[in-house]
Order: sequence, then structure tokens, then C-alpha cells
Amino acid sequence: MAQLSDYLLPILVGAAVLFALFKGVASFDVFGGGAKEGFETTIKLLPTLVGLITAVEMFKASGGLDVLVHALSPVAKALGLPQEVMPLALLRPISGGGSLAILESIFQDNAPDSFAGRVASVMMGSTETTFYAVAAYFGAVGVKQIRYTVPAALTADLVGFVMSALTVRLLFGV
Repeated sequence: MAQLSDYLLPILVGAAVLFALFKGVASFDVFGGGAKEGFETTIKLLPTLVGLITAVEMFKASGGLDVLVHALSPVAKALGLPQEVMPLALLRPISGGGSLAILESIFQDNAPDSFAGRVASVMMGSTETTFYAVAAYFGAVGVKQIRYTVPAALTADLVGFVMSALTVRLLFGV
């Protein structure tokens, strides 16, 4: 049986086209202009994103991530984070793709329903790729002075990491 959700997208698109016709807007021209602007924005952001991805991959390949995880293990223990999720906590603010690869590794090594797997899952859903978001969004609008954005966002990520472990402990009694 068909549900309303099956027809929602065509209804919304149809409503937008009808509204544009009613207002006398050349919707195809506006759509084309928006697509061109989006492409130009992508071209402007590409060097920053390539540099960010390259730096992350070099950091992982050099063993720097492993050294940092080992050095921060006492901090992780004090915060209640399982050792297995520390690579994810370090990489999540930098790289979405890299953090997905680490999440997959955590699932393979510990099982998705283990404490580490559950904490990693909550962590992925409750934190952001901070540096990517700052580079993409601020770069798209040409903001040069980001002031307190990165410290505030990294603080929010840290709270998300700690609350991920606490939430899993509270909900699953681990």
C-alpha cells in the first residue's frame, strides 16, 4: 500500500514549480544559476579540502595517530572513554571518511554491540567533522577571521565524546 511519504518528494517539487509559475519566476534559469554558483563554490573549496585530506592520510600512515592515541590513553581512561575509540575521537573532528573507516575497524575488532562499538556509534552521531565544516562553510562565504569557532566546536566535540561513553553506560548498564 502506498503511503504519503512515497509521494512527498514529487508533491514538494510540484508545489515549488507551481509556486514559481504563480509568482512569475523563471524557475529553470534560477535553478541553473544556483547550480553554477554551487559549482564555483566547490572549485574554490577544492584546494583546502585536498590539503586537509592529504594531511589526515599522512598523519595516519606515518604512525602519528597511533603514537598520539597511546600518549592520550591516561586522559581517555580519566574521561571514561574506552581505549578502542580514541583513534575515532582524534580523527572525527578532522575527517568524516577517515572516521568511518575507523568505525568499521572498531566494529570488526570489538563487534557493534560491544561497549566500544556502541560508544563509537553514539560518538559518530553526536559529533561533527569540525575542521571540514569550518573549512567548507567559512570558506564558501569568504570568512577569514573565525575567532572562537574552532575552540567552541572542539569543546562541543569533547563533550560529545565524554557523553557518548556516559550515555552508553547509563542506557546499557556497562
